[in-house]
Amino acid sequence: MADRPFVVDAPAEPDAPEPRLRAPRDDRSAAIAGIAAGAAAIGAGELTASVFNAAASPLLSVGSLVIDLTPPFLKSAVIAAFGTGDKPFLVVVLLVVVLAIGALAGVLQARRPPLGVVVVAVLGLVAAVAAITRSGAGVPDAAPSVITAVVGGALLARLVTRSVTTGRRAFLMSAAVSAAAGVAAGVLARSLSAGQRGVQAAIDTVVLPKPTATATAPAAADSLKVAGLTPLVTDTADFYRIDIALSPPAVDPASWRLEVTGEVEHPFSIGYDELLKLPMHESATTLMCVSNPVGGTLNGTAVWLGTSIRDLLVRAAPKAGADMVLSSGADGFSASTPLSVLQDAGRDSLLAVGMNGEALPQLHGFPVRMVVPGLYGYVSATKWLTRLEVTRFDRATAYWTTRGYSARGPVKVSSRIDVPNRPSAAGVVDVAGVAWAQHTGIARVQLQIDDGPWRDCELADAWSADVWRQWRYRWTAPKGEHTLRVRATDAKGLVQTAKLAGEAPDGATGLHTVQVSIT
Repeated sequence: MADRPFVVDAPAEPDAPEPRLRAPRDDRSAAIAGIAAGAAAIGAGELTASVFNAAASPLLSVGSLVIDLTPPFLKSAVIAAFGTGDKPFLVVVLLVVVLAIGALAGVLQARRPPLGVVVVAVLGLVAAVAAITRSGAGVPDAAPSVITAVVGGALLARLVTRSVTTGRRAFLMSAAVSAAAGVAAGVLARSLSAGQRGVQAAIDTVVLPKPTATATAPAAADSLKVAGLTPLVTDTADFYRIDIALSPPAVDPASWRLEVTGEVEHPFSIGYDELLKLPMHESATTLMCVSNPVGGTLNGTAVWLGTSIRDLLVRAAPKAGADMVLSSGADGFSASTPLSVLQDAGRDSLLAVGMNGEALPQLHGFPVRMVVPGLYGYVSATKWLTRLEVTRFDRATAYWTTRGYSARGPVKVSSRIDVPNRPSAAGVVDVAGVAWAQHTGIARVQLQIDDGPWRDCELADAWSADVWRQWRYRWTAPKGEHTLRVRATDAKGLVQTAKLAGEAPDGATGLHTVQVSIT
């Protein structure tokens, strides 16, 4: 028998423990999971808000909080850079930031679970606080933010796990479906917003009262026929919009009331239907944003329909010593307007309900806004108006005055060059634009060419002292590069200053200067 090798049986190895499922070390997959979860969460929150209360949108609530906390100099810089596109810009920035935080949460969830879910929960808490601290908000307004956090946290945990337990293709498909669902929900939210749809339906049914006095139509001599020149009246669709609301408040006119209160003998409140029964008249007025840079376009003229603020103040009977009216809007904005201005019988200060022959659009303050000639909007043009409080400058402050702006904001005499705005052929060239000094009027406009002498310009007739005035200079232009500069003088003889100053604290100053090429 052949010898067999001697074999020693080794003791059986104890069963090894099942390997514990570990989070992926692929940060890229984790980041994708976080972005997809973030997109889905945003969509879920926005869709919830659109059904119950669009104003409670988590994204818009956080955006409004960001606006409130942004330093004035930065706000002015953003408005100067983006103009009326400042709000879309902020929304895009917020989306990018939220998705970037989502990516970070994904990586944290992969490396140190459940830290990623905790980050999502904190974001939801911030959004909920922002939502319930809005003007007129309540605890139920936190619901969309809570849903955002729940959806985001649950989906983040699930997608990060799937990045480990499934193949890469299956994981990417799950992430793509989640993100697409979020985008679809966001788009659907825009179209389903109950509040916004209700407001537009209400606007469509408004029948404006017949004015007791109509605005005098501009005469032919009030306009100059120059291509590219700013028209006397701004089309409503083109009218600038600068306010603190990322989304315009949805105010139901049936429940709207204006409270007139404060240091008055007879406080009262009035509803929309009551207001429409008061005497209404038309008034052409140019409005001006304090954020308008030299030569900027954050201004516009409309024919407004409204009732006299002065008459309402007579009814309320302000007490001796009061010198300011603090107006408040549904968006949380407030403005400090000198009482003497609103009581001035020679100034058409209105509670406006109509704009350019139609009911006030939602974007411009429906159902009621203020229009006060001669003052920058930040101290006078409160939209979505809900309250007029008669008070004193030494006792109350408004939204922008708490942020470093002047409590009083009279519009400064200024002017702008509209044309030429492109290279022109040598010969006679129209240089034209507008000048303004609301409630005072423009008496003279002068043009300087290449640091030469100041030359008087042709003025269109003045439609109203409360409306900007067109001007023109027929320039025999030689070939070359040229510098054009404009200045205006108001009806009281005040010459527009050449001193450069920014928008804060009470409006920009300086002379609008443009470079033109003559070929």
